[in-house]
Amino acid sequence: MTKEEVFNKIADLVAEQFGIDRTTIKGDLNFQNDLDADSIDFVEFVLSLESAFGTDISDEDAENIKTIDEAVDYVMSNADNK
Repeated sequence: MTKEEVFNKIADLVAEQFGIDRTTIKGDLNFQNDLDADSIDFVEFVLSLESAFGTDISDEDAENIKTIDEAVDYVMSNADNK
């Protein structure tokens, strides 16, 4: 997958899970500050990422994912996204 395809897939997940308009999602969107995601919301998002991209995300790695761009970069570096 290209970086753009990964971004679009993650943006779709975020829009669905957090109930926001897909067209408003940008790379610098911050899960905690912009979406008011609590720890349970974020864990559910990480589980969705793992399922969507066939990867396991450690708790330590998940703690470093704060924005959409960071989620995209993580997936690009760690998932089997061919």
